[in-house]
Amino acid sequence: MITHTLVINCGSSSLKFALIDTRTQATTLSGLAERLGLADAGISFKQDGRKVELSLAQGDHAGAMRAILAYLNERELTASVSAIGHRVVHGGETFKQSTLIDAGVIAAIERCARLAPLHNPAHLLGIRTAMQCFPGLPQVAVFDTAFHQSMPQHAYLYAVPMRLYREHGVRRYGFHGTSHRYVSAEAARMLGKPLADTALVSAHLGNGASVAAVLGGRSVDTSMGLTPLEGLVMGTRSGDIDPGVFGYLATELDTDIQGVTNILNQQSGLLGLSELSSDCRELEQAAADGHTGAIVALEVFCYRLAKQIAAMTVALGRLDALVFTGGIGENSPLIRGKVIRQLGLLGLQLDAAANDAACRGQSGRISRADGTAALVVNTNEELMIALDTAALTGQQGA
Repeated sequence: MITHTLVINCGSSSLKFALIDTRTQATTLSGLAERLGLADAGISFKQDGRKVELSLAQGDHAGAMRAILAYLNERELTASVSAIGHRVVHGGETFKQSTLIDAGVIAAIERCARLAPLHNPAHLLGIRTAMQCFPGLPQVAVFDTAFHQSMPQHAYLYAVPMRLYREHGVRRYGFHGTSHRYVSAEAARMLGKPLADTALVSAHLGNGASVAAVLGGRSVDTSMGLTPLEGLVMGTRSGDIDPGVFGYLATELDTDIQGVTNILNQQSGLLGLSELSSDCRELEQAAADGHTGAIVALEVFCYRLAKQIAAMTVALGRLDALVFTGGIGENSPLIRGKVIRQLGLLGLQLDAAANDAACRGQSGRISRADGTAALVVNTNEELMIALDTAALTGQQGA
C-alpha cells in the first residue's frame, strides 16, 4: 500500500497542500485554497496534469480541509494518508528540529505567536482543523526557524541590552530554513561533495527573500532576523533599514509604530521603489521598456543581494557554491546575472548560455567551470516537510 504524507501550509486566508508518496518522493496531489472567509473563496486540486477548481463560498479553513478530505475520499486516497506534516514559521528557541505534535507542542507554538503574529495563529488553525478532519493520524510540525538554531551566539545576538534577549526573546532567528536545508543538500549532491564538507551561500528569492551561510550542512548565519522584515529587499518589504526611520516617520506622517511597520512590510521593497509592482516578471518587462522606477528597483534589489551574499562568506571562510532558489532565483536569468557580475571578487564568472537555460524547472550550474560554482536548485519545501514527517512517524520509505 502506498504511504502518503499530507503536507499543510496554512496562511491567514489560504491553505496550500500536497499529498506526497514518501517512498518515491513523488507528489500525487497538490492544491491551494484561497480567499478563505470571503464570498469568492475557492479551492483548486492538481492531479495527473489536470486541474479541478471548486467554489468554497465563504468557506473557512475548516471548510477547505473538509473539501480536501472529500476529494481524497472520492479518489480512494484517504486510507493511504498515514501522517500530516505542517509548516510552522516560528519555533523561537524552543524548537531546534521538526517534532511530533501534542498538546505541549501546540502550547509552545502559541507562545511563539508573539514573534510571528501573522503566521503562527494561522498555522495553529490548520493544525487544529487537520486534527478534527483526520483524527488519530500523527501530525508533525516543521519549523522555518529550526534550521537556523545552529547559528553561533555572535551571529544571532543584537547589540541591545541582554535583558531584552533573556526576557523577551529579542534575537535573530532567520526564516526559509526548510528551503535552505533542502537546497544545500541538493547543491552538495550536484557538486559531488559530502554535505559535511561544503561551504555554501543559499539565496532563497521570492516575494520574501533571504540568504543563508551553510557550513557543513548547518546554518551559521542568515539575513532575516527577529521577523522576516530584516535583510534583503523583497517584494513589498524594505529589508535592512535604519531603525531611526521608525521614530522619524512616526513624527513626519503623524502615525504610530504599527503604521510605520505596515509601510515597511506592505508598501516598500520592489513595490515601493518602482511605484509599479512587487512582481519581478512585471518589473523586468517594464525595465526593458525603459520604466525608470522598475530599473531602479531591480538595481537596488540586485546590489543589496550581492552585498549580503558577500557578507555571508565571512561566516564560511570560503565559498564552494552560491545557490539560487525560490520563484525568482529559479526563473530570473536577469537577476542572477546582475548579481553574479557583482561578485567577481568571490571567483564567480557567469556562463550566460547556461544561465539563460536554467528556467522553468531546469536546474544546474550557471557559472564557468574555471571559477566558483553558481547553481540553480529547484526548492521543494513540501517534500522536506513530508520526509521529516515520515522519519518522525516511522513511515515506510522514510
